[in-house]
Amino acid sequence: MIAEKIILGIDPGTTVMGFGIISIKKGKMEMISIHELLLKKYPNHETKLKYIFDKTLALIDEFHPDEVALEAPFYGKNVQSMLKLGRAQGVAMAASLHRNIPITEYSPKKIKMAITGNGNASKEQVAGMLQSLLNLKEFPTKYLDASDGLAVAVCHHFNSGTITDTKSYTGWESFLKQNPDRLK
Repeated sequence: MIAEKIILGIDPGTTVMGFGIISIKKGKMEMISIHELLLKKYPNHETKLKYIFDKTLALIDEFHPDEVALEAPFYGKNVQSMLKLGRAQGVAMAASLHRNIPITEYSPKKIKMAITGNGNASKEQVAGMLQSLLNLKEFPTKYLDASDGLAVAVCHHFNSGTITDTKSYTGWESFLKQNPDRLK
């Protein structure tokens, strides 16, 4: 049995991007860190993407996660928003794969279901349940995007070994094999 497993959870975004890091020791889950990137101040989308890549690498280099879990973009009506969200997720994936860390994607409904038992739970309900699950006296951030990043990490822990409707990649080769349609 592994002595400790560290999971980095990422909630991709181009305005606020959330990161949560948990440690699993002897089956006990503990929050290590929670971060959010505030991206409104950056002048353009390209600069935001570079910052997402750099920050993801910095977190990986600081906390040495064994696995990375990401929230998959949900299908909305605004195609431009979806495109930007997908790019943010892709950049975070690229940073993880650059460091050879396996990644897994989870749908927003699956994350909410894993944390609260309700796939339609609000962000506030998810944050409240995380506070309870992780025995936090108070929630360490006011940004619900950061708590969403933490929720992705916890969801991944809860689903370890039972992944069904998610996608996992162990590197670029694995990603390309599972996504041949993304090759041009």
